[in-house]
Amino acid sequence: MGQPQSKSECPSVTALLLPDPAEMALIDRVGSRTVPVRDLMEHAGRGVARAVMRHVAPCRVLVLCGPGNNGGDGYVTARRLAQAGWPVAVAALAPPRAGGDAAAAAAEWQGPRVAFTADEVIRADLVIDAVFGAGLSRAIEPDLASVLAAARRVVAVDMPSGIDGATGRVLGYAPSAEMTVTFVRAKPGHLLLPGRERLGRLVVADIGMPATVWDTVPVRTWRNAPGLWQVPGLTVDSHKYARGVVSICGGGTMPGAARLAAGAARTAGAGLVRLAAGSAAALYRMTEPGLIVDDGDLSGLLEDRRRMVWVCGPGLTEAEVGRALPALVEAGRTVLADAGVFAWAAGQPERLVGVGVITPHEGEFARVFGAPVNGRLEAARAAARRIGAVVVLKGPDTVIAAPDGRAAINDHATAALATAGSGDTLTGIIAALLAAGMEPWDAACAGVWIHGEAGMRAGPWPVAEQFDRHLGAARARAVSLGLGEATPRGADSRHCRLAGSGGVR
Repeated sequence: MGQPQSKSECPSVTALLLPDPAEMALIDRVGSRTVPVRDLMEHAGRGVARAVMRHVAPCRVLVLCGPGNNGGDGYVTARRLAQAGWPVAVAALAPPRAGGDAAAAAAEWQGPRVAFTADEVIRADLVIDAVFGAGLSRAIEPDLASVLAAARRVVAVDMPSGIDGATGRVLGYAPSAEMTVTFVRAKPGHLLLPGRERLGRLVVADIGMPATVWDTVPVRTWRNAPGLWQVPGLTVDSHKYARGVVSICGGGTMPGAARLAAGAARTAGAGLVRLAAGSAAALYRMTEPGLIVDDGDLSGLLEDRRRMVWVCGPGLTEAEVGRALPALVEAGRTVLADAGVFAWAAGQPERLVGVGVITPHEGEFARVFGAPVNGRLEAARAAARRIGAVVVLKGPDTVIAAPDGRAAINDHATAALATAGSGDTLTGIIAALLAAGMEPWDAACAGVWIHGEAGMRAGPWPVAEQFDRHLGAARARAVSLGLGEATPRGADSRHCRLAGSGGVR
């Protein structure tokens, strides 16, 4: 890994917002009360043209324009590139609505217009896709798909046509762009799969949207990063109980998972980690010397009021979960539920009511709640509302959702996390942050980010046990970035390259 970002690189909460297409439409309407749509369109086209000129050497360009405002952005882009001396032509899928802002932009284009065909696309060195933006909600027609598929190189305006900006789903067909230029903020579909893989480089261009829109439009989705949450650091009077106690239920047949969670909790900063193994305590005795193994009954252990955060599920059978989880909930503990809990609660999500955080991968999620229908983001939100707990829906585009509707999408990760036991590590990290006093949603978001940071530091092909070596540094980086100076409200976040990320299994 390189050096940590400077304080000035820590984004503000506002800069991390991910408005969905409906919210973005409202932002456009609110913003246009101060800055006319035609001016915003001019700024958008200029932003695309600048990004193209920085990314590509001058070449023959064909701009494919749709009938809406995305097409209007395309006409402005064509004019700006032509003014810079580039050979540019425009092909319109359909004319803009007469009298609208896109029609005004189209009228200012005085250059060549060609047919909207695959033959014209083939002649171009670069195609700029300004047909449909992030607001598309229906599958594109086969004729349009064949035209887009003929392009050798594509730069997309707002979103490659065919990708749902709210869910990241590909609606029939979408081209794979080498760069996508969107405006104001990234959208959920820019971070969610499979759409994310079609973007190429993502550039977020400032178009002069008034900063006051964020006071008016309630956006409830964020990109997961420091600044959205703040991880507690060490103080001069820190002691092990101030750093927090994590207790983990240990099973009698699969001790490895609980040990991985315990190791992660310790190296992620918990002051004390205790493993409640009951009659199976002998399985855990000859482990790390700093891990305390309890052989007493759970009821007795729950009398200790310092032990408020519990992990239940890793390595447990359904029977073991059935004995432990209801007792933990009844005792009013903050419970992080994972792994074996989802087999115990299969088809019965009401069994999870009372826990604080759940961390299923998609298969475990489907076992309890059913397969996501309207995308991972909305599925996680609905599940969080249903059980009143934070849901961490793990994967290459992990979603963290709170019962009140807040959600974050994580892109700070690596495919190296897709290894057995990695999910147990994540469970331990989140538990350590809960024990440190973070609220469940903040702890879950921060834990996912720290997990991703450790995965990046671990290098290629690590096994889960190796992540622990990097969790201290990963948490320290999260602390330092979270304390950084916030980016000014409405600041330009152009050239934000999304990191490649991977799944947690």
